[in-house]
Amino acid sequence: MPKILFVCLGNICRSPLAEGIMLHLKKKHDLKLEIDSAGTAHYHIGEAPDSRTIANAKKNGVDLSQLRARQFQSSDFEEFDQILVMDKSNLENVVKLAKNESHKRKVSLFLNSMYPDKNLEVPDPYYGTEKHFEEVFQLVYKACDHLRQNYR
Repeated sequence: MPKILFVCLGNICRSPLAEGIMLHLKKKHDLKLEIDSAGTAHYHIGEAPDSRTIANAKKNGVDLSQLRARQFQSSDFEEFDQILVMDKSNLENVVKLAKNESHKRKVSLFLNSMYPDKNLEVPDPYYGTEKHFEEVFQLVYKACDHLRQNYR
């Protein structure tokens, strides 16, 4: 079964949102996938996603309440088939932990699945308003829905 890992900085906004949306789509479309998320930083290990992320996702029919933050580990390269990173800074951080070319080939920017080779980033809504959280939700949902079509 394919395994996908979503990665951002703290694992409280963007990557758990992608995880929760993919879990929602997995159930809705009976996808055969394993899904997880992680952060490159250790700031929020064990914490629930940001309350604004939870509230916005819930408003859109996605439950994130059971998710908890964890830090990306070099062992994730062995565990996951695809490592999708939300922005270039965290992409660099993940790639630095890769031990070989095989590991590096697993890592890409999340939005490249929908916009190949554009190297677009998912904006971090952490310092934004409700509008920013909604915009990020819509962008991540669209990208996850596009991604899930590869796993029918």
